[in-house]
Amino acid sequence: MKRRSTGGHRRDDPFPLLWERRTTLDDPDGTTYELLALPDLVQAKKTQRSKDWLMLQRLLEAHYLQHRAAPTPAQQRFWLLELRTPELLVEAARSCAGLTRELSNQRPLLRLAESGTLGELAVALGAEESAERERDKVYWKPLKAELEQLRHAARRR
Repeated sequence: MKRRSTGGHRRDDPFPLLWERRTTLDDPDGTTYELLALPDLVQAKKTQRSKDWLMLQRLLEAHYLQHRAAPTPAQQRFWLLELRTPELLVEAARSCAGLTRELSNQRPLLRLAESGTLGELAVALGAEESAERERDKVYWKPLKAELEQLRHAARRR
């Protein structure tokens, strides 16, 4: 399979930007698959659902292990901002210490990764996940209420 992908991601980018950054996979039989780029998929899967977080962790681990021998600067930045596995995050932080320090204001738990404090890092990753889950819950609350109103209105007809 051939793989093409562009970089970059933001949480609420419009569809045209997501499409521009997509990953395209071409099967040997000529079938083409258009997929969200990994950074966009990671953002989309930061939900309240436990299974999404487990999948994120596995996808990020696989990406890191596949590319860590010769990473691009964009990949290093992505890993430092998104890796969910303490041991791999420590490894990534130590392999690019300058970037780790630069990004530690954006993701404070990188200070723990840089120092190699696995237990505290695991706790911080759990807190980070909980905060993301809560943001997702807050985001969906008014939308769920609106859908519920629409559902009730449709029943009354």
